[in-house]
Amino acid sequence: MDVQEFLSYFREEFFIPELKATTKDEVLEEMVQHVASKYPLKDTRLIIDMLKRRERLGSTGIGHGIAIPHGRTLSTPSLLVAFGKSPRGIEYDSIDKKPVHMVFMIVAPPQEESNVYLPFLGKLVEVLQVKHVRDQLMQVTTFQEFIDTLAGGF
Repeated sequence: MDVQEFLSYFREEFFIPELKATTKDEVLEEMVQHVASKYPLKDTRLIIDMLKRRERLGSTGIGHGIAIPHGRTLSTPSLLVAFGKSPRGIEYDSIDKKPVHMVFMIVAPPQEESNVYLPFLGKLVEVLQVKHVRDQLMQVTTFQEFIDTLAGGF
């Protein structure tokens, strides 16, 4: 996956510069409702329940202040990615036991012609392993800064 294809999945209307949530369940609800306010999702409750079930299998808090809740659902016709930032931090049961400050929510249909869900998820994790990218993401306030920072991780 090249940088242009990767970045094409991020949409300005799904960029949340300051999350209000303080818990894992609240952030899942807030992010799904935010996306639903901008995009016609079939069933927000189904998506929230799917994300919560996924969290029960093991936290998607991957450490370094990052969580990537993700899963497949019939409630979306295509891969959707939302980003939210919490300067305060969110208690998330992360693998490093630290609060989460950046949340990348990814939802995809059960079957997709382009089969991009797993390659996208893998590339995102790879980009987020770069410390200066994580540090810069904590400073972004606009969507353009966010995109420029992610592009710098390639």
